[in-house]
Amino acid sequence: MSAKIYRPAKTAMQSGKAKTHRWVLEYDPEIARTIDPIMGYTSSSDMKQQIRLSFETREEAISYAERNGIAFRVIEPHDPKRRRVAYADNFRFDRRQPWTH
Repeated sequence: MSAKIYRPAKTAMQSGKAKTHRWVLEYDPEIARTIDPIMGYTSSSDMKQQIRLSFETREEAISYAERNGIAFRVIEPHDPKRRRVAYADNFRFDRRQPWTH
């Protein structure tokens, strides 16, 4: 039984950063998923895949895993570089590409 501890990235469907500041502990799958031959559904008998614990800090998640004897790996977040672009930059005269419709 092993788990991964990570901080989730923001979703592609929204520009906000909701639910990205907490750390998550998820169990790795122990049993491979199977495909139902009649309906085509994917299923698994591994119930730990449904557990997703969230913590305020990385240290809390690590201490929880150590207390409960869970082997874990920590995946560090990749914070993107902050790039500020103003609307007026679209109309600058020294723009790299010409502005077109």
